[in-house]
Amino acid sequence: MSENSENKTPHEATENAPGARDHAAQAGQLDAADPLGAAVRDRFVLDDTVYLDGNSLGALPRAVPGRLAEVISHEWGELRIRSWDEAGWWTAPERIGDKIAPLIGASPGRVVVGDSTSINVFKAVVGGIRMAGKGCTEILVDATTFPTDGYIARSAARMTGLAVRPVEPTRIADEVTERTALALVNHVDYRTGELNDLPGITNALHSAGALAVWDLCHSAGALPVGVERYGVDLAVGCTYKYLNGGPGSPAYLYVRESLQERFDSPLPGWNSHADPFGMTSDYAAAEGIVRGRVGTPDILSLLALETALDAWDGVAVEDVRTKSLALTDFFLDCVAAYAPPGRVRSITPYDHGRRGSQVSLECSGAAEVMAELIRRGVIGDFRRPDVLRFGFTPLYTSFADAERAAWVLGEVLRELPEEDAAPGAGG
Repeated sequence: MSENSENKTPHEATENAPGARDHAAQAGQLDAADPLGAAVRDRFVLDDTVYLDGNSLGALPRAVPGRLAEVISHEWGELRIRSWDEAGWWTAPERIGDKIAPLIGASPGRVVVGDSTSINVFKAVVGGIRMAGKGCTEILVDATTFPTDGYIARSAARMTGLAVRPVEPTRIADEVTERTALALVNHVDYRTGELNDLPGITNALHSAGALAVWDLCHSAGALPVGVERYGVDLAVGCTYKYLNGGPGSPAYLYVRESLQERFDSPLPGWNSHADPFGMTSDYAAAEGIVRGRVGTPDILSLLALETALDAWDGVAVEDVRTKSLALTDFFLDCVAAYAPPGRVRSITPYDHGRRGSQVSLECSGAAEVMAELIRRGVIGDFRRPDVLRFGFTPLYTSFADAERAAWVLGEVLRELPEEDAAPGAGG
């Protein structure tokens, strides 16, 4: 970086860069017309940085600290054990699941919250295999999947005697056979931001007699999912990205209603027992989505998530999707205008039907570029070897944020000679 940039504040770095900010006025107009706008944005704790990493960790909803203080001081501090009944702790996994349900297009009683995404992937995959028809010998796994999903799918396959076959999502409809038990697919590619064809892939799997298991981590809260509309069998998702539940907040499991009686969890904990306080040695699964529970719920993180979901009050997922596409379109336009020609290339599809709510840019020296962006107050993240990721959370990301991020990116790229930027540098 140039010596003159070393001591600049984020504002100074932005305002003093050369060239005309032709899109700044347009950003103001778009923000003024935004139906979500400042009122929804004000539900979150934000500062002077441009935060475009909500696809990794959502911002803090303003109501959460007060709610947690109440839980700690009153429910834990005063009611103590009585809070399981008097404060509704025991029913929190299903109650909060019902708050998530409409965000993924599900009815009440189809979603349970608890455990990590990884554990819920394990439940869904093994549970799906146990419901598969006789003669199934394989499961398909999204070849571009987040690594943990693949690790768990392979472990589940070893335990159940099935083979794993990695398949590109666009090829699943052609590759599924009568021997396929299920396919585990990411709704949005975590690296590129590409939106996979949930309706088409689900239909193709069902036509072959296989189940559809979807990972919604990078779509829930950013776009309509439609798990019931499209007949999804099982789905999992985290809550700390676009649902803003906080670091490590519990994940969720969706089981289609018609499959719930057949869902045989590989982790039959006492919380999913039909009579949990009977303490019997024999296991009998509870009715409905409760059988997706395992052990004692993580109450503090669960109740933080419950309050975080209040930020969705009065917000339609369809409006969020409209703003998401407008934000990412605008950001791509700004990058094209501000970045030196040829320095970055979008690997996120321009086609709205194939785009999630992030923009991923290939960039030589991406690690160094992202480090400098962060130093100047634009927070995104980096994926090896050469990808800059920018996540757009429509509840609180503004068009001004998008414009400023693109402007600072252009400034950084102008100051960092391309020949000095080695692809894959850093971690």
